Amino acid sequence: MQQPNANDPKRANKIVRYKAQPAGGPGDDPTPDYMNLLGMIFSMCGLMMKLKWCAWVAVYCSFISFANSRTTDDTKQMLSSFMLSISAVVMSYLQNPQPMQPPW
Repeated sequence: MQQPNANDPKRANKIVRYKAQPAGGPGDDPTPDYMNLLGMIFSMCGLMMKLKWCAWVAVYCSFISFANSRTTDDTKQMLSSFMLSISAVVMSYLQNPQPMQPPW
């Protein structure tokens, strides 16, 4: 063990060893998972019912899911959700190229 140097600016009493947070702690945010699921649901509604607003909400949810994701998340599932939402928008406009009407 080394002797502390008088010129060393480190304070030994302030050193705290890193402890990894347990799973399910404050760092575990479920928002990307919920947005991914919502994006897939709205994509299916947009494709099946030809609702343009559902398809656009699916794209919005996919962007939120991507923006809030962690690097350890499954990128294949996120990419498939995003591509499904884009295909819902494209298919709804290919079948009816008129501008979107408000749902109310």
